[in-house]
Amino acid sequence: MTSIMTNSAAMSALATLRSINSDMEMTQSRISSGYRVETAADNAAYWSIATTMRSDNKALSTVSDALGLGAAKVDVAYTGMSASIDVVSEIKAKLVAAREPGVDKTKIDKELTELKNQLISISESASFSGENWLNNTTATVAGTKEIVGGFNRDSSNNITITTLDVDTSKTTLVASALGDAQFGLLTKDVDSDALDPDGLSTDGSFYLLDNGATTAATGNEIKLTATTSDSEVTSMIRVVDSILLEMTDAASNLGAVNSRVSMQEEFVADLMDSIDSGIGRLVDADMNEESTRLKALQTQQQLGIQSLSIANSNSENILQLFR
Repeated sequence: MTSIMTNSAAMSALATLRSINSDMEMTQSRISSGYRVETAADNAAYWSIATTMRSDNKALSTVSDALGLGAAKVDVAYTGMSASIDVVSEIKAKLVAAREPGVDKTKIDKELTELKNQLISISESASFSGENWLNNTTATVAGTKEIVGGFNRDSSNNITITTLDVDTSKTTLVASALGDAQFGLLTKDVDSDALDPDGLSTDGSFYLLDNGATTAATGNEIKLTATTSDSEVTSMIRVVDSILLEMTDAASNLGAVNSRVSMQEEFVADLMDSIDSGIGRLVDADMNEESTRLKALQTQQQLGIQSLSIANSNSENILQLFR
C-alpha cells in the first residue's frame, strides 16, 4: 500500500543515514584525537587501566629524576674519595721516604702538612645539593642515605617505593668538630701495635688529621719531628696503609652503588617505554583501519542521502495519478 501520510521508505532511509552519521562522527573523533578509547564512555575498563598506568608513568619519570640526582651525589662522593686516596698514597710515600737514614724529617713534615690540608679541602668540597658524604658536619655519626630507585604497584594495587641505600658512616673521612673524632676515617685512632705482624710494636695509636673534635682522638697525630724514631715512622706507615685500605673499600662501595644506579636508570627508562607501548595497544586508534572505515562511511553516507531522496520522491509520483 502506498500512503501519503506515512512514508515508511523515507523513515527507514533516514534511520540508516542517522546511524551512518553517528559512526562517521565516532570515526572522525578517533582520527582527530588519535585514540580509540579517549573517555570512560568509550571503554570503561581500558580507560581505567590506561589512566592508572599513565599516572604510574609520571611517578616513574620522577623516579628517573631522583636517580639522576642520586647518581650525581654518588659521583661527587666517589670523585672526592678517589682524590683523597691519591693524597693518602702520597702521604704513605713521604713516610716511607722519611724512613731512610739521613733524611730531614722536618722538611718532609712540611709536605705532610700541606697534604693534610689538601685532604681537608677535598672532604669539604665534595658536596652536591647540600649533601656531603665525606665530611660529617653533625655531632652524631653519619647515617644511611637513601636514593629513590623505583615505584612499584602489586596485583592488589598496593604501592611501594624501592630505595638504594648508602651507609655514609663508612665513607666519612673527616668527623665534625662538634662530634667524635672516631666517626672519620682520617680523624680516628688506629692501633699501630695491632698492625705489627711481629707483635713487637709499642708505639700505640695514631690518627692522620686533627680537626679539633669535641671528643678528640687519644693517640698521636701522624707528624714528623727531628726526634721521630724509625720505629714510630714504621708504625705511622702501617696506620696510613690501614686507612688507605678502608678508603679503598669505601670507594669500591661507592663504585658499586654508582653501577647499581646506572642499571636502575636504564631499567626505569625501558619500563616507562614498555608501559607507554602497553597503553597504546589498549587505547590508541589504528589510523589505517580508521581511515579505511571513514572512506567506507563516506560512501555509505552518499548512498543513504540518495536513498532518502528516492524515498521522498515516491510521494511526488502519486500526484501524477491525479492529473
